Amino acid sequence: MRSLAPMSPQNTPYARLKTHGLRRVGVFGLSLALCLPTGLLQAQVNGNRLPNLGDGADVPLGVERRLGESIAREIYRDPDYLDDPVLGDYVQSLWLPLLASARQRGELTPELEQQFSWEVALIRDRSINAFALPGGYLGVHLGLISAVSNGDELASVLAHELSHVTQRHIARMISQQGKQGPMVMGALILGMLAASRTANASSMSAANAVMVGGQAAAIQSQLNFSRDMEREADRVGYGVMTEAGFEPQGFVTMFEKLQQAARLNDNGSFPYLRSHPMTTERIADAQARQQLLPPRGTVTTTPTHAMMSARAQVLANPGVDGLRTLAAEANTPSLSSAPTARQAGVLYGAVLAEIKQRNFVQARQTFQRLQSLPGLALGAVRVIRLLGAELALASGNASQAVALLDAKAMVVDPADRATRMQLAQSRVATNHPVQAKLAATELALWLSQYPRDAHAWLVQASAYESLGDSLRSIRAQAEARAVELDYGAAVDRFKAAQILAHQLANEGKLDPAGHMEASIIDARLRELTRLRREQTFER
Repeated sequence: MRSLAPMSPQNTPYARLKTHGLRRVGVFGLSLALCLPTGLLQAQVNGNRLPNLGDGADVPLGVERRLGESIAREIYRDPDYLDDPVLGDYVQSLWLPLLASARQRGELTPELEQQFSWEVALIRDRSINAFALPGGYLGVHLGLISAVSNGDELASVLAHELSHVTQRHIARMISQQGKQGPMVMGALILGMLAASRTANASSMSAANAVMVGGQAAAIQSQLNFSRDMEREADRVGYGVMTEAGFEPQGFVTMFEKLQQAARLNDNGSFPYLRSHPMTTERIADAQARQQLLPPRGTVTTTPTHAMMSARAQVLANPGVDGLRTLAAEANTPSLSSAPTARQAGVLYGAVLAEIKQRNFVQARQTFQRLQSLPGLALGAVRVIRLLGAELALASGNASQAVALLDAKAMVVDPADRATRMQLAQSRVATNHPVQAKLAATELALWLSQYPRDAHAWLVQASAYESLGDSLRSIRAQAEARAVELDYGAAVDRFKAAQILAHQLANEGKLDPAGHMEASIIDARLRELTRLRREQTFER
């Protein structure tokens, strides 16, 4: 499933490895993983710039992008790749200012911005991790979102990973591998992914597990960033973050979480500590730099962040017992005297946990308590409205969900993908032709601006299918597969649409609009056929 909102400039990729032997180790072979900013450099405080390490010119931008795509093709198919428009919009609200800051600082050059994808993926994994991949693909585990205390901490992580990409660290590492070739490294990564997808992973022999683990360790050693690269990502990322308007304390408090995890000797919840160990030297260096910061107030948790953290906890699949625990927290006697942000987070998580358990009566009761919280900002009110529509839709009342989200009844922010996607899904779920037509029309306008939104294509396919428009439905399915880089499946769908178009034309059932659609299908089929040949050649 490919549905993360157009995390502008586009959408998203990645997925967790599942083999027991690789689930914790292998993720770092893939992830060029997270080491949070430690470079609060004096030069940055004074507004000076330090020189970059180099531009990775030995590996062309296009080659690095294709390497990232070769990994992303497998990532999109993984069930733990998650497109949740609500969480996606929240991450985007942090990501876009960082991109703008990097652009203004000159870190994100026009050529780099055009060549790379700049997509952010959400990963349904409770571990605390984030990663950068070749070609501008970044990812965030749900465990990280649920662990950070505010958006500034999460922004510090994204800024660090963004800087790994803008400074071409991945290209430099590829160049340093004896010029084996980027596709060789891509094959190694994909080999590890293939091993992780073994159907009977639990029955792998000890010898095979050792072999796979050894391969993962070897790949990890090749991909880990060098100390100099980490320092550069710290320095550049810190500048990007602060110039984007985020609080420096977000970095400080996030680093304190890392430091505490290192002190606890890595209990498995902080996987990046294995690829980026918090050495005494590194911690001392960071602490010294932190002292250069001017005294500032504490960065508090907002109700919106608290609710997004709770959503990440629920969507990370904590199991039935975990859902029950989250739901029960709403009945804690002391909750009513807690800060508003905590109340919002607990009640939001409880409602969503009850929805997942299909306890709709209890979910509605808790939702009323959430709605009644005073003094919430517009962003928090929007998040609560979306949850109300989600509850209505899950309980079979699609018309109520439409009423809550209908654009005629409220002003929808142009960047509010979550409202648009949920409204379209709710319209289709009413099984009413007028609503389905509205959904298809609204999605067509959205896709004209964000054609790489696979989730939107799939919802549009459902809308057209409910209207009996098989030609446009099949074409939308094909476009979704193309966005996910599954060119083989896309070609198959476009061929099916082409055959149907010819059949309708022969029967005299193709109107002028249908002929236009058929022409688009023919052109897209030629383009995707070419891309599939190139993809096959690369493999």
